[in-house]
Amino acid sequence: MRAQFVLSEIGVGLRRNLTMTFAVIVSVALSLALFGGALLMREQVSTMKDYWYDKVNVSIFLCNKTDAATAAKCAKGAVTTQQKEQIEADLREMDIVEDVHHESASEAFKHYKEQYSDTAIASVITPDQMQESFRVKLKDPEKYKVVATAFAGRDGVESVQDQRNILQNLFDLMNGMNIAALGVMGLMLVIALMLIVNTVRVSAFSRRRETGIMRLVGASSFYIQMPFIMEAAFAGLLGGAVACVLLLVGRYFLIDHGIALAEKMQLVNFIGWDAVLAKLPLVLAIGLLMPAVAAFIALRKYLKV
Repeated sequence: MRAQFVLSEIGVGLRRNLTMTFAVIVSVALSLALFGGALLMREQVSTMKDYWYDKVNVSIFLCNKTDAATAAKCAKGAVTTQQKEQIEADLREMDIVEDVHHESASEAFKHYKEQYSDTAIASVITPDQMQESFRVKLKDPEKYKVVATAFAGRDGVESVQDQRNILQNLFDLMNGMNIAALGVMGLMLVIALMLIVNTVRVSAFSRRRETGIMRLVGASSFYIQMPFIMEAAFAGLLGGAVACVLLLVGRYFLIDHGIALAEKMQLVNFIGWDAVLAKLPLVLAIGLLMPAVAAFIALRKYLKV
């Protein structure tokens, strides 16, 4: 009987405040969709870092004849065979180094022609202008500075470059987008909480006569508050469900179909459906609990009369 009464009161409250309830559902859905999207974006950045950092190398570029005439670091001349052998031996002795590959000037020229054959400068570049290099794969890519400190400035070395820097701008952009999404999510969350509190206030005010009678006949505070809390929780749960649908549709449209980033950017390791599905219970839980807690706090004032 009590359960039937609570459910009937929930239905009455939702019908009386239909417009505000709809606003709560929309605001909760958008804020939670942004929250879920920010979590997925952070996981995407982490996945891309793990994928690409495992593939990038530290490149040690050696001085050639052209550098000897133009670069201050190569003032002592082009790298000698003895210097190359010593650099390679020192690299292989380092515990943090997993693999070392020597790229000759002719190999560098071949790769350059393959990548930039359609540019005007490719027709005037000669093999002797290309730099020899050592491509060093580290066991831990974060320890690039150890190699840079050991070999930068050494005779025969023109520069030491960490290829992670090429990708860092992309990761910084994605992190910036993630922070922006969290900021908008926070704003939408505040709006949603304000709407929830106002909806509960209006609902409590419109039913102040009923709640006063229930108080007089000895009903407990929890029993009186339950319909209002469940109204807010139900609206929040609907908003969470809409947010889950938006996340699923977004993953489907952006990566698999529609824009189809998976086809257009095949070198990017996108997060899978399992990552999206793993976030849905959290989104639903927040959608259920957040409005319920907000309603409980709001009711502490309005049900004292």
